Amino acid sequence: MAYEAVHKYARISARKVRPLADLIRGKHADEALDLLRYQPQRGARMLEKVLKSALGNAEDRRAPAVADLVVVEARVDEGPMFKRIRPRARGMAFMIKKRMSHIRISVDTL
Repeated sequence: MAYEAVHKYARISARKVRPLADLIRGKHADEALDLLRYQPQRGARMLEKVLKSALGNAEDRRAPAVADLVVVEARVDEGPMFKRIRPRARGMAFMIKKRMSHIRISVDTL
């Protein structure tokens, strides 16, 4: 049975978090936490919190072997955007898109 956690509407672009999610996918949960702990990016802190939440969900639901859990799914999807307008030269306007993402991590035993 897979145990998962989701951080919806994370105020970071999905493009910045995806390489970190690729880094931990398929790894043991404790190894993935160690990898994320030493990454300097802000998205690594968000992924770390979601992974800890998934492990907490597994522990809460009485997973048989919490130490043997593996990250089977680490998915970062686009969320909605805040759209702002920035004035530019000659009366034009440029769109500023403040992007959000949905981070989903699922752990399971192999």
